[in-house]
Amino acid sequence: MSRSGLAADKIRGDVPTGALLWLIAGFAVLLLPQWDRLPLWLISACGILAAWRWFAQTGRVRLPGRWTRTLTMLLLIGVYIATVKARFTVDTAASFFVLAVALKWLETRAPRDFYVLFFILAYLAAVNFLFRQEILWAITNIAGVALLLIGLQSLNAPDLPGGFPSGWRRLGGLLLKTLPVVVLLFIFFPRMSPLWSVPLVSGEARTGITDTMKPGDISGLAQSSERAFRVTFGGPILPYPDRYWRGLVLDRLDGETWRQSREEPFQAPGRVAVDGGVGPLAANEYDVLMEPTDQRWAFALKDSSPASDNVYEEEEDLFRFRRPADSPVRYRLSLSERRTGSGPVLSREQRRRYLQLPDGGNPRARELGRKLARDYSDTQVIGHLLQRFRTQPYFYTLRPPKMPDNGIDALLFEEKRGFCAHYAGATTFVLRAAGIPSRIVVGYQGGEPGAGGDYLIVRQYDAHAWVEAWLPQRGWIRVDPTAAISPARVESGLRDAVADEGSFLEGEVLSAQKYRDLAVVQWATLQLDRINYEWQRWVVGYQGQSQMDLMSRLSGGLGLRQLGYLTAGIVGGALLVAGLFSALQLRRGERRDAYQRVIRAWHQTCERAGVPVRQGETPDTLAERLARVQPSIAGTARHFARMVNNHYYNPASDEDLHELRRLRRLNAVMKRQLRRPEQGSQRTS
Repeated sequence: MSRSGLAADKIRGDVPTGALLWLIAGFAVLLLPQWDRLPLWLISACGILAAWRWFAQTGRVRLPGRWTRTLTMLLLIGVYIATVKARFTVDTAASFFVLAVALKWLETRAPRDFYVLFFILAYLAAVNFLFRQEILWAITNIAGVALLLIGLQSLNAPDLPGGFPSGWRRLGGLLLKTLPVVVLLFIFFPRMSPLWSVPLVSGEARTGITDTMKPGDISGLAQSSERAFRVTFGGPILPYPDRYWRGLVLDRLDGETWRQSREEPFQAPGRVAVDGGVGPLAANEYDVLMEPTDQRWAFALKDSSPASDNVYEEEEDLFRFRRPADSPVRYRLSLSERRTGSGPVLSREQRRRYLQLPDGGNPRARELGRKLARDYSDTQVIGHLLQRFRTQPYFYTLRPPKMPDNGIDALLFEEKRGFCAHYAGATTFVLRAAGIPSRIVVGYQGGEPGAGGDYLIVRQYDAHAWVEAWLPQRGWIRVDPTAAISPARVESGLRDAVADEGSFLEGEVLSAQKYRDLAVVQWATLQLDRINYEWQRWVVGYQGQSQMDLMSRLSGGLGLRQLGYLTAGIVGGALLVAGLFSALQLRRGERRDAYQRVIRAWHQTCERAGVPVRQGETPDTLAERLARVQPSIAGTARHFARMVNNHYYNPASDEDLHELRRLRRLNAVMKRQLRRPEQGSQRTS
């Protein structure tokens, strides 16, 4: 046989083929939660290296030697460094970990390597939860770990009876036995804050609004059906036209780009508290469960105030987290009575900020603002501008034309086709030219009911931009040119607003929201979202505040110390029950094994004959010792031992009632042969 053939046989002999196949399958499943985060080259490398190991197992190729493994490792690490470009985050660290797991396949030769790779892959399942926490991805992770456990069974007991179905049954039985303990520990194990926090901000762009706005930016968001946040109200859900979710204010025009005049302050790395908002909702309160944005802003209705301590209010009626929201975060706000403004007058600095315009550009829009200011009061200027949008042929479209230089002039006087960002920017420009302080507010408008109508789902295509203008008698008021041009957009949503154009989600062929007219699709989508919503609120979001709120509702209330005692009792009780159950199963199994009963009876016969049974002694050895002490039963003892060996060690032997009867008869014969000398001795005396 060739050397390569010997190497392949050695590999197949060290690690069972079935165990390796289960391990590779588990690796593939555990990569699924990260498929859209990992670069294509890394996913390809994982597939190639795992396939290399499999082909080596089947004898088609050889596993690489030390130098080849080293060169492969250096090459892939070089590609990784070139891809990362000196950005070190939790995201890039997780990618490097996946690369290390892929390289480990080339070193999996012996069972010891299998165990190492098993535990590394189990850790990969834990890493996946940093990036994916929805219930479907949790089930995917559990399925991957289950495949790893089946592989572990195949490694340690390749000849275990029952094969594939039996392995899954054993794994399912183990899960059912441990599930009650896991649930109790999940509920009662004290949820304490970590000693340190690691931010998950990756530096990669997430879908969502940003702190700058160019014409057409939000129209790109309008083609995404990804979820932005969900809202549960303590009282009635607000009517659709009142669902303006404010996120941030853009008040400085830089060329064609609107920006914030105040930069976000630097914050030390850390994690935002994700479990704000516990206990029942008051009638004027609402809970928001927001998807990760890697930003500090929170979305809220006007005239809100914080009701949870993980969010705070800033000026301009905006709300912020103390750290970027790098994971789903839940916070609570309360609605108050309508406020009339921040004060009777704006400060000089505020007026300068909200009247700022570039030195040049868009002369026709500037002249329109000056003319309106000469002819009308501030209130009338706003009304006249909105009337212009209503009566003239302006169109709301997701396919706006590309604007030339002086784009606001082109929009107002020539093209007259645009999206909310176009009209909000143009309106703010004209109002400022008329001397009216104004600003752009960016956020979301709308939201569709979830399953049962108990909460709202706000998606990225609900992203919206509108204007707030300052009137001395009323303070800041909302001015939404989109409502004047396309009332359907703010009364029923984007889908109805662009129904004639047919541009709703035209880039998302597989989005379920695109096919909402199909009742079964709509029902299934809402039910799945409801499951995910409850999972996020009560499982993923079950943190310190949520736990203490639940414990406070129990009789007498439970603090951290009582939870610690209770947890220790649950663990101790589970171990005690497991020990008793194992002992009971052992004894019951022995009682069920008829052969074991016959063998125990033979052991008792040997003990009476003065031949004590030794630990680990084979039937043949015991029979030989018995024959030396009692030569009269030597033949019977050896025959008994051969039959026992034939049953346990001959694969062709099956349990047979006739065989059991023969063993019982042989043992009875040995007992009679042992009693005869005793009886003869008594007659002689």
